[in-house]
Amino acid sequence: MSLKIRLARAGAKKRPYFRIVIADTRSPRDGRFIERVGTYNPLLRRDDPQRVRLIPERIQYWLSNGATPSDRVARFLGAASLIPPPAPRNNPQKAQPKAKAQERRKAAEGAAPAAAPAEGQA
Repeated sequence: MSLKIRLARAGAKKRPYFRIVIADTRSPRDGRFIERVGTYNPLLRRDDPQRVRLIPERIQYWLSNGATPSDRVARFLGAASLIPPPAPRNNPQKAQPKAKAQERRKAAEGAAPAAAPAEGQA
């Protein structure tokens, strides 16, 4: 059985609240889980101690038994020094404009220098 440490959503509509749970990878997100090992309340400020609450002893136990954390939970565990912090994700290509936007930019740059001297002469 493959285990994950992941978030299970609770709370009302537009008021998210997450439980940090140990679950089988095949079970649904909000479905059956083995143990609850913490909570996450994204509505609280980042510096609020109640935003992320963990039970470190149980998390260490499950990590030693082969449970793997999800990306978000790995960040929480890294911040709590339970595991080495994950490497920051960096995708410089994401900020690049797509092909059509690049074509429009080139077309605009090609038209702008021709128009600029004409305006300067007038």
